Amino acid sequence: MSNLEELDLHLVVYCEKRFIDGYDLKYNIINNLLRLNKFIFNIRSRLSLNDKIYLSSNEDCQLSFNGFKNNKIISCVDYFSNRKQGQCHIYSYPYQATRYDSITNNFPDGLFKCVHKVSLYDERPFEYEFFLKIAKSFPFMRKLTVNNDKPQKNKFDEQSKDDNRHLSIIQYPYLTHLDLDFAHEDYVEQFLLDTKTYLPARFKLEVDYQSIEKVTHNFTRDATRNNCAKLIFLYVPSEIPIRQQLKDYFPYTIIDS
Repeated sequence: MSNLEELDLHLVVYCEKRFIDGYDLKYNIINNLLRLNKFIFNIRSRLSLNDKIYLSSNEDCQLSFNGFKNNKIISCVDYFSNRKQGQCHIYSYPYQATRYDSITNNFPDGLFKCVHKVSLYDERPFEYEFFLKIAKSFPFMRKLTVNNDKPQKNKFDEQSKDDNRHLSIIQYPYLTHLDLDFAHEDYVEQFLLDTKTYLPARFKLEVDYQSIEKVTHNFTRDATRNNCAKLIFLYVPSEIPIRQQLKDYFPYTIIDS
């Protein structure tokens, strides 16, 4: 190992006292690999919040990488009071992995052409501008998972066309799998409204039945009809009868209970 010249390191680590940062990488890796000339890494460290830990900032984390060579280092530090957990994501850019997990509102932007799977989590709501950034940053994204139970503050109003005509439709041209099982119904609405989101011809949707029923106004809403018609499969709870109205609203969808 001491003669290693190239290292590609991907880790998810649960820490007790502090996040992994540049100081750790220098002391534990770089100083021990004197012939190392290429170091690619993608490390997500997490810790439980308590009174004994020092809550470092993203600025603290960035300072720990002073003196690193040949790489642009990105860091993102988040704290979640409900989960009582903190996370720090550090990686060398350009990003090499095919997935990017637990993106928050602090997402630092960038272009990630290799990433096909993306997951979002935060205890603050995701607004329109955030999703626009995600779509632009991950142009070849195939699966998107949204985990956020907070309602959006800036709700889209179909009736206020003059207020919303400046908002472009967010496009996900390669998306084939959308997981909204743990997302507030506001996000279900955002993705199913064809005035807000463009989805591919056929895609898989994981969603709570009550949410999609409410968002589509009991399967009568015209603004969600186009995107709903692209669904591959829809699960309906066994106690709910599959009516003709439901079949008409999802004409190309396999409906099962």
